[in-house]
Amino acid sequence: MAKRDYYEVLGVGKSASDEELKKAYRKLAVKYHPDKNPGDKNAEEHFKELGEAYEALSDSQKRAAYDQMGHDAFDPRRRAQGGGGGFHDPTEIFREVFGNSGGIFEELFSGGGGRRQDPRSPQRGDDLRYDLELSFEEAVRGCEKEINVTRLMSCERCGGTGADGAARKRTCATCGGRGQVVTSRGIFSLAQACPRCAGQGQMIENPCRACEGEGRAERPGKVKLRIPAGVDTGTRLRSTGDGEAGMRGGPSGDLYVVLHVKAHDLFERDGDDLHCEVPVSFVHAALGAEVEVPTMQGKAHIKIPPGTQSGTTFRLKGKGVRNVHGHGVGDLHVRAVVEVPSKLNSAQRAKLEEFALLCDETVNPIGKSFLDRAKGFFR
Repeated sequence: MAKRDYYEVLGVGKSASDEELKKAYRKLAVKYHPDKNPGDKNAEEHFKELGEAYEALSDSQKRAAYDQMGHDAFDPRRRAQGGGGGFHDPTEIFREVFGNSGGIFEELFSGGGGRRQDPRSPQRGDDLRYDLELSFEEAVRGCEKEINVTRLMSCERCGGTGADGAARKRTCATCGGRGQVVTSRGIFSLAQACPRCAGQGQMIENPCRACEGEGRAERPGKVKLRIPAGVDTGTRLRSTGDGEAGMRGGPSGDLYVVLHVKAHDLFERDGDDLHCEVPVSFVHAALGAEVEVPTMQGKAHIKIPPGTQSGTTFRLKGKGVRNVHGHGVGDLHVRAVVEVPSKLNSAQRAKLEEFALLCDETVNPIGKSFLDRAKGFFR
């Protein structure tokens, strides 16, 4: 497989400064470091690729050679002729950039820079997603829904304390109350939540039997939603605080409801506009008439002028969908489909044949225009 461009690997432009190169490398190296992605071969390859790209571009001579010849600058045959040198172990590159300080751990396991969250502090509950199907009418007009969501909620038995009654807490003997244990892995010190106390630093002497000391238990609950008029497939609504319960007094997460709207038998939607087809009889199209058409607000009427052709579209202003953000209302576009009789009795056929004898180019101007343009093909 062909090598990717080194600038593309680091996500920088060719004019990037040394500081910009280093900043880009630090961010991506933390993301793809093997210690943060154990067993992920794809992340390991990304990490190696990043080290190779950064080593080439952070060295002024190698960068000049790469800018001139691309990957050929590091071809073994060119190195034998005095070209750019080879590449080092990507872990060595990582060590050179980050040094040996404890900051490596903080970068790796806190999402890139900044201090890690104390595992004993209050933690916000997870957000949840719920996919909700709506009818076309419900989406256009708006509605109220009540949905059933099973999620982690504050334990009813212990009130979220995790303790059975007034049980006391004692310091975890494994982590000494720190909430985490530290192990050495080569040049790195790897800290992780204490497996005995789940990172809390304390143990409950008599854990709640319902939630096993977690303070949360999974149970179903009802959530009421107000669906605004004008939503469409893909619209995402947020119900604040209706996600999973937090831990140690932390706030609950949010519930995100993703909407899916069913197709309609009559209407098609294009943004805030609606489209529909209405059959018009041959006689009404020829002579003109007033035709009843459906709208989402009820029935309406359109005037069909004499000589209306099939495919003619009429617009009913303000009969579309109300914009979900309050920016007005769309229109309804009605497409006339002229219906030709499929069965005729003898009297009807006789009248049409008589009509046909009376027709000339003034009656069928479109047909006359077509024949004039196509006559060369009929010779």
